[in-house]
Amino acid sequence: MSEHDKDLARAFDGQAERFERAPVQSDPAALAHLVQAADFPPGALVLDCGCGPGLVARAFLEAGFRVVGVDLSAEMIDRARRRCAEFGTLAQFIHTSLFDSALDREGPFDAAVSRYVIHHVVDPLAFVKRQVELVRPGGAVVASDHLADPDPTAAATHHAIEVGRDRTHTRNLTPGGLVDLFARAGLNSIRLEEESFALDFDEWFDRGSPSQPKDAVRALLLNTPPIRGFTPTVHDGGAIRIDCLRAIVRGAKP
Repeated sequence: MSEHDKDLARAFDGQAERFERAPVQSDPAALAHLVQAADFPPGALVLDCGCGPGLVARAFLEAGFRVVGVDLSAEMIDRARRRCAEFGTLAQFIHTSLFDSALDREGPFDAAVSRYVIHHVVDPLAFVKRQVELVRPGGAVVASDHLADPDPTAAATHHAIEVGRDRTHTRNLTPGGLVDLFARAGLNSIRLEEESFALDFDEWFDRGSPSQPKDAVRALLLNTPPIRGFTPTVHDGGAIRIDCLRAIVRGAKP
């Protein structure tokens, strides 16, 4: 693994317990919407890329799909196996990289999905292209991720906040950037939808792997011009709600 991937694995080993309890990760309505928007064929074999503790995998398993999940974090894989144990051979979780050649023997897959992973990878194009390689012709690739502001200055400030909260963050993409990414990876019939969600600043920060003190990140968040898809509101008692935007993008392999 690269040094970044090693650090990513260490960070998410440490985050795993808080991660799987996080409202934004475990929200049943959001998971159900992801399954619906993915629009995979009934019974499809789905590759869950960066599967974490199996929250996404379980949603697809409950909808009647088969899942192979991969993740760099050993702790996340252990939690995914426990969460989805009742599904038996319909669920398999492998502690490895998406780029492990052994995955070629598990496919071809009917579809691939990732949620909140693209903003952690160094080379998003290689990440999506690898999924395209592993999916059969006519199959689908779906990603869900939070978004960057199209304005470069606002996006740079948002990036600084994200990296301050989590050192493994690489960068968010704009909606257009996600569509372009899928097109460059060779996918067609690309569609994207945005949806809103909210974060509690303290919960969000406390489960991260920060590179900056919490007070510094809070101050940057509250003392910056408006950022599309990342808007803080201070409530009585000092709690901070961040109203955010994420996208679900889907493309088909020719």
